[in-house]
Amino acid sequence: MGETSAGEAGEHPSQATAIEPADVAKTRRIDGSAHDVLFNHGRSANKWTDEPVSVETLRELYDLVKFGPTSANCSPARFLFLHTREARDRLAPALSGGNLEKTLSAPVVVIVAYDPRFYDKLPTLFPHNLDAKNWFTSNEGLAATTAFRNGTLQGAYLILAARSLGLDAGPMSGFDNAKVDEIFLADRGWRSNFLVNLGHGDPSGLFPRSPRLSFEEACILL
Repeated sequence: MGETSAGEAGEHPSQATAIEPADVAKTRRIDGSAHDVLFNHGRSANKWTDEPVSVETLRELYDLVKFGPTSANCSPARFLFLHTREARDRLAPALSGGNLEKTLSAPVVVIVAYDPRFYDKLPTLFPHNLDAKNWFTSNEGLAATTAFRNGTLQGAYLILAARSLGLDAGPMSGFDNAKVDEIFLADRGWRSNFLVNLGHGDPSGLFPRSPRLSFEEACILL
């Protein structure tokens, strides 16, 4: 996460092949088991249908995300839902060329950001320990690490929650964080982490799924 792409590593437009008809994509959302919807058949969307995403759905999405665990319930993530075309157009100068079309055509773009001063809300979020805020105000490095790590974690919850609601997600880097912060976040003091395009994916824009590491390559049993 962070500097590298939050999407599916190794997938490239040169590999583009339509691999899943629309009726299959719809069926797996309705009838698939939870692990199929969230993981086995969940894909990073690159092309979108015209079906909109309502504000009510975005509220429902956040109401799922907010219950994902974070350390000391610190909840540092902040989400800017660019729901209008005007808002998405403001994002355009910060996007890399390869991400411009698929981002501006998405019904919603989420700026997954985090609040470096998340600890100001700890008296409300973690009320059973009145010293919790001091853990971070007295240690700038710990605060920065905690904000970024847990904000990233909440961004992952967003992707899975979106899939659980029948949406598709296209998480990515490939943008200028400083420009995004200047355009959207400067007056709030928040910092951007990564972007997530949301909507109903057009399967014709999917690439063949890239390989993943095996258990033996990625895991150690002790």
